[in-house]
Amino acid sequence: MTILVTGSTGHLGRLIVAALLARGVDPQTIRAGARDLAKGADLGVPVVRLDYTDPASVAAALYGVDTVVLVSGSEVGQRVAHHRAVIDAAKDAGVSKFVYTSAPKATTSSLVLAPEHKATEELIAAAGLPAVILRNNWYTENYAADLARAAETGTLSAGTGEGRVASASRKDYAEAAAAVAIEDGHLGAVYELGGDVAWTYADLAAAMTEVTGREVVFVPLSADEQLAALRAAGLDEGTAGFVVALDAGIRDGALADTDGTLRRLIGRPTTPLVEGLRALV
Repeated sequence: MTILVTGSTGHLGRLIVAALLARGVDPQTIRAGARDLAKGADLGVPVVRLDYTDPASVAAALYGVDTVVLVSGSEVGQRVAHHRAVIDAAKDAGVSKFVYTSAPKATTSSLVLAPEHKATEELIAAAGLPAVILRNNWYTENYAADLARAAETGTLSAGTGEGRVASASRKDYAEAAAAVAIEDGHLGAVYELGGDVAWTYADLAAAMTEVTGREVVFVPLSADEQLAALRAAGLDEGTAGFVVALDAGIRDGALADTDGTLRRLIGRPTTPLVEGLRALV
């Protein structure tokens, strides 16, 4: 079996490669897809050029591959086109398993990030690929900048209200991707993945207090207050609006659900919030 991991030089992709190796997969049967080969030199597996905008490179990377792990792209607004290139190549290559890292409840969520993931899932289905969909909740690492700012100011400001987030560390999600890539019995599954505990931003502030040693207070903002604060911080209108919409989705429960699926796939509890934050400092 040959496994291709796309985006292998990114945060999640690197961890998926490492998780495959930790599970005893032969390094020579793993292909790390990367736009810049030099960035993958330390992965310990063969690195192949894979540029979403160059269909020939995508087709070559997938030649002879049995399993594809498509790590969702990081370029908002470009994801669907980039993902389509891999999906089309996977269909042509006749892969036996296609794993995609999606977003929570991608086909029904009002979360501002969901539409590109919904479109990608629809493309996978239309292509008839034997797939496993991993709908990843938030990564605790997403709060690195908030943690650094809280350490300086003693405040955590957001428009999330009492909304909850079932975050886990990237390593947790990477282990799940590795598990479904190499294990039988997952084809056709759509897994909603999240941390064992869904926490509020007040809980996040308390965790930041424990990690930084400085009292951090959560300051809830209305949408208008948050938009004004983001503009004052120098964000352009589009970016500020995106952040406000993202927080509104959290406030409305888009990231609140957790049912233990991630824990079951990785065979251990997910990384606690405090531990995940502590790893960032």
